[in-house]
Amino acid sequence: MSTTDTIAIVRRVPDSIGSCELTHVDRTPIDLANAHRQHQHYVETLSALGCEIITLPPLHDHPDSVFVEDPAFVLDEIAFIARSGAESRRGEAETVADALAAHRRCHRIEAPACIDGGDVLLLGRTLYVGLSSRTNAEAHRQLRDVLEPMGYEVRSVPLHECLHLKTGATAIADDAVLFNPAWVPADVFEGLRRVECHPDEPFSGNVVRVGSTLVADSAWERTNRRLVDFGCDIAEVHLGELTKAEGSVTCSSIVFRRVD
Repeated sequence: MSTTDTIAIVRRVPDSIGSCELTHVDRTPIDLANAHRQHQHYVETLSALGCEIITLPPLHDHPDSVFVEDPAFVLDEIAFIARSGAESRRGEAETVADALAAHRRCHRIEAPACIDGGDVLLLGRTLYVGLSSRTNAEAHRQLRDVLEPMGYEVRSVPLHECLHLKTGATAIADDAVLFNPAWVPADVFEGLRRVECHPDEPFSGNVVRVGSTLVADSAWERTNRRLVDFGCDIAEVHLGELTKAEGSVTCSSIVFRRVD
């Protein structure tokens, strides 16, 4: 996609981020001022790559709300408003839905389905959807009902020891994926070009595509080197404070193509 046609929705870091939900990492103190600085640099990087930035106000009553990707996910034809498996996060969705309504027809995932946007990975016309503590089989069924008539294939992905699918796998091209094989089975991506995370950097399988550039965390030097060797252009940021909240570069924005 051309960056001039790209929109990125972000949300400011809440004061309450230290009380965030944690599943697979231990709680450690978060430096709020540093978290703000790192997030601002991330937003500036998206802007420098050509994204139109839509900044949502902070939700201080929702400690995880900076991870704006989880309440929704966007395809060219439709946006889905998610229903998180973490009940504490369900209040984040309305302002995201309001922002997306200007750009897409929105479809809501309904109970008893649960899904987070971080469990949804699009490659071509295939939607890979994680089965996780936040996303259940009923959500997969609802997605198939809506998307298969549009020509999409929805594939379920079992996960091991990671919060979301995109914690361990993200797209690096239309036909290529970066992934951690310890968390996401390699055979899920059969037929695609694949780059494996460096084994010493298990959280490095998380990048954001903006046009032909990947936004990647500078903490993962060895994996980023593999991406460069693969032929990828990298824009590095550092989200170390958000990493303590089990966050990453993908979950800190919703990046999507502008359509008429």
